[in-house]
Amino acid sequence: MKLQLLLTGNELMAGDTIDSNSAMIAELITNYGWRIDRKTTVGDDLPTLENQIRNLASDCDVLIINGGLGPTVDDMTSLALANATGNVITEHPDALTHLTQWCEQRGFRLNAANLKQTMLPKGCSIIANSRGSAVGIRLKIGSCLVLATPGVPSELRTMMRDEIIPLLDARFASDYIQTQRLAVFGLGESSIQEKVNTRYPDWPEDVELGFRASMPVLEVKLTTRGKNAAEKINEWRGKIIELIDDHLLGDMPLSLAQVVIAAAKAKNLSLGTAESCTGGRIAAELTSVAGSSTVFPGGIVSYSNAIKQQLLAVSESSLASHGAVSEVVVRQMAHGALLALGSDLVVAVTGIAGPDGGSEDKPVGTVWIAWGSQDDLRVKKFFLPVDRSLFQTLVTALGLDLLRRHILEIPGLPELMTRSRA
Repeated sequence: MKLQLLLTGNELMAGDTIDSNSAMIAELITNYGWRIDRKTTVGDDLPTLENQIRNLASDCDVLIINGGLGPTVDDMTSLALANATGNVITEHPDALTHLTQWCEQRGFRLNAANLKQTMLPKGCSIIANSRGSAVGIRLKIGSCLVLATPGVPSELRTMMRDEIIPLLDARFASDYIQTQRLAVFGLGESSIQEKVNTRYPDWPEDVELGFRASMPVLEVKLTTRGKNAAEKINEWRGKIIELIDDHLLGDMPLSLAQVVIAAAKAKNLSLGTAESCTGGRIAAELTSVAGSSTVFPGGIVSYSNAIKQQLLAVSESSLASHGAVSEVVVRQMAHGALLALGSDLVVAVTGIAGPDGGSEDKPVGTVWIAWGSQDDLRVKKFFLPVDRSLFQTLVTALGLDLLRRHILEIPGLPELMTRSRA
């Protein structure tokens, strides 16, 4: 099946809205062995939309159009489809029934603007929308099946799951496309590619290797097709995992916090945090994971020196002699948090996020991290010369990964951090 997407809306073209719908569609169809062949985005311009519909429909089996089915003047998909097929738009009785019931259930008055959503290309069928006021549109242009859907992500997800995928599954066989995504931290895509080139110079052409450089977790993607796709992808997955080694977190989607929480649960260990430069972001990541309360009693955000002294028992003399960003202070923060929180393990961070506050011996980007237990506390200085937001993101991720390595008894540091100037 050759499937293409047409996304509509000035808000997409202007960057006011980030396109997440195409990623959702790709995710939902992957289990059926299909993939998106092309994605096109256009603004709210009727002639452009008509031309794109005609051109794309002439070159694919299925065209999914997302957006432009609402009640406002910039919603043009229905009229564009009618023009592209040489039809008129007319009130569709099933769309009217759906809209009437939708308004009645919510106590809304059915007005003229709403009724625009019932005006569909003559002869089309509707796609049920159990969540929203606008039905989808289903029709044929030549041999291409065209499916138009609203742009609201929650509505699209439900329509894909309940209506569109069952329809496609009944009409099209699997293309036997297999994709596996691995979550990696601490190893860059260029480093992984170099390892692959060195170890496997004869990498097979029918196994695609791709990367998605997000922050802080890197996605490594393997894709292949054919009736033996599962066997082949598992073979090469194993080879990639061997190269990634202890930088592998698991299968995407996966966060560092999820891995840390799962590892702590498996070993019945509790975790605490003492944060200065990250302002509580490590604790926030941990508590974003459902069930984290079983291993995370709490954290302490000690942004000022006074709070470091009051809550973490950091000594005034240490602050005066060494400064807040120092090995001595981060050790005391860690030990203080372990005592105050009663946790088995801790991660403590203190650094200079910038853009101001640095000095010649402690430039902006300097951070000290302590992690481990009372009896086995490790401390390391890192230098991350990036902007404030990225600095906090990296320190948060690094703190979590150091906890992961400690819990899982993985020696050493992530490879990227071994290049950090101490």
